[in-house]
Amino acid sequence: MSAVPSTPVPAGFEQAFRPRSVAVLGASDDPSRISGRALHYLRSAGYQGAVYPVNHKRATVQGLDAYPSLDAVPEVPDMVLIGLPSGLLKQAITDCVTKGVGAAVIYAAGFAETGEDGQALQEELADIARRGNLRLFGPNCLGLLHAASGFVGTFSSAFDEEIPTGGSVAVVSQSGAYGGHLAYLCRRRNVDIGYWVSTGNEAGTDVAECIHWLALQDDVSVILAYAEGVRDAGRLRTALAVAHERRKPVVFMKVGASDTGAAAAQSHTASLVGSDAVYDALFRQYGVHRARTTQEQVDLAYACSRGVLPAGRRVGIVTVSGGFGVQLCDAAERYGLDVAGLPAEARARLRAINPMGSDDNPCDTTAGWLNDMSLITDTFGVMYAQGDYDSVIGSFTMLPDSPTYGEGIKEAIRKGTSDFMDRPTVLCMEARPEVVRSYEDAGFLVYDDSERAVAALDGLARLREGFERPLPAPGGTETLRRELPGGPLSEAAARELLASVGVPFPASRVVTTAAEAAEAAAEAGFPVVMKIVSPDIPHKTEIGGVVLGVTDAEAAAAEFTALTARAATARPDARVEGVLVSPTAPHGAEIIVGARRDPVFGPVVMFGTGGVQAELFRDVATRVGAVDRDEALRMIAETRGHALLTGFRGLPEADVEAVADLLVTVSAFAVANADRIETLELNPVIVREAGRGVLALDALVVPREGTS
Repeated sequence: MSAVPSTPVPAGFEQAFRPRSVAVLGASDDPSRISGRALHYLRSAGYQGAVYPVNHKRATVQGLDAYPSLDAVPEVPDMVLIGLPSGLLKQAITDCVTKGVGAAVIYAAGFAETGEDGQALQEELADIARRGNLRLFGPNCLGLLHAASGFVGTFSSAFDEEIPTGGSVAVVSQSGAYGGHLAYLCRRRNVDIGYWVSTGNEAGTDVAECIHWLALQDDVSVILAYAEGVRDAGRLRTALAVAHERRKPVVFMKVGASDTGAAAAQSHTASLVGSDAVYDALFRQYGVHRARTTQEQVDLAYACSRGVLPAGRRVGIVTVSGGFGVQLCDAAERYGLDVAGLPAEARARLRAINPMGSDDNPCDTTAGWLNDMSLITDTFGVMYAQGDYDSVIGSFTMLPDSPTYGEGIKEAIRKGTSDFMDRPTVLCMEARPEVVRSYEDAGFLVYDDSERAVAALDGLARLREGFERPLPAPGGTETLRRELPGGPLSEAAARELLASVGVPFPASRVVTTAAEAAEAAAEAGFPVVMKIVSPDIPHKTEIGGVVLGVTDAEAAAAEFTALTARAATARPDARVEGVLVSPTAPHGAEIIVGARRDPVFGPVVMFGTGGVQAELFRDVATRVGAVDRDEALRMIAETRGHALLTGFRGLPEADVEAVADLLVTVSAFAVANADRIETLELNPVIVREAGRGVLALDALVVPREGTS
């Protein structure tokens, strides 16, 4: 089955972005005022649709006939831009619904961001719009635009200097100021914006719905998104799935983090899998590139706007100086790009065409090519045709800016790459803006810094890899549903619950007397481990509730008495079910496997190395929802400790397949019981040699409040 939900295309977006007519409520005759700027932009951009200023105090506004009310407008406008104060908005939205308007923008602030009264008014406006099938943007937003149609329904100063004319980049931002800043930086980077939208408080339209609709537009090549928070996980997952299916890159700047809640005090999982890690996991699963800086977001938008993604990570390097080659190689290693050597035939060809240059990758051409530009042409040709690189980076310092050499260099590179325009050719160079633009017009990506150039190639490769991976499919089945007792579970109860779905534990027994302890220890085989069993003591080691290496029956009986006494002293209020007696665990690598319920995205599964040291090293991989075997193996491979499971320095290879099976089981169980479980954790889990499986040595399950 498809992983893309059969969700209808969000309604009202066509009227919003490509309206045939626009009304401006509260339109000002002063183009510098918020209520006058959008009208000024519409006229400046050459919008061809009908424009109706609504202002009951004026007969004309900015040279156009004005109307006293929306009802007086002679047709039903597709879009209404509302520049009125908050006190007049309830009537304005009601008038839009009565008129049959398709979409509306509220610029005004003073809503949910101001407190309870503002929140109540915002919800009331959203309810009116929803019941009236009105696509609402805002409040507290800067509007939207579609460059190709000349519709500029925003007052953002980002477009004062120049209004976009119709590029393939789409920007959607909760923050209007950030969205405007992004558009401004894109223009400076020679990246033209085709669609731009600010969602503000998102009373009616959120970032996810915008991504969904934009991903369906044929003239969009990349979507830049900014959000501080997401309220509807389902809508976002659907939007990202549509973008993935349509192979539309999404470069997302997600900022802000929230507290992981009280469960963090009870498990390593909850503290390790905070909200930020959940977004990382979600974006990884859907092939979204998460940008950490605005520069990174713009750099990748620039690279994606050409619509060319590398088929892999093999990169060729051509330089005019060996030092730049070393710099690029270092950066490539940091970003996981493969600077593979050339085959023998290609090396021989390089020696033949340029005996003074180097004959491998990276290729230092030296300065001889200044006398014969064909050397550059031939070198790029060898890199692509015989090296079969997925991309090539050329480092030319400031030489392209030279009036003597600039045009010749550009033409030489163009000839050498003309048969390989399906691969990105990146040039590191410094030059005047008009020179840079001429190189871009010739089909090249231009960066002024080696690190940024390599980072952009890594981003393009990540996007391509994300598109090649299948989307996460729904997981969890009714066969994994389990009844949970009210309140917290003891370790013994948690083991029994998880063992019922296939989690492997060592054979153990709960005893309630010293004599039973001695008997159980003898049956298990010495030495044994003994642990206090109580649903009220999740962290047993903190009260001395765990004893290792018990070597005989007499010691087992004595330890039973000591453990129960320590529990009674440390936690006299705790319910003690007895003492768990287990055989000492076999040798193996230690890992942690867990799941927790994220308040927005639901069950999140986590894998980490180090077992009880997981929180110290924070070497974890996270996914949202259930994972299949392939995704589980990718999770394991992402961690630095993966090497300890694959025969590092002569260690035996561990049973990675069994770890993957455990991740599949735990994630499916968490999804099937999402309404019942807050957190579950297996820590530590012993991974034995390949073929011998895994054993969970401790289990914690925290039910959701109200579960019974």
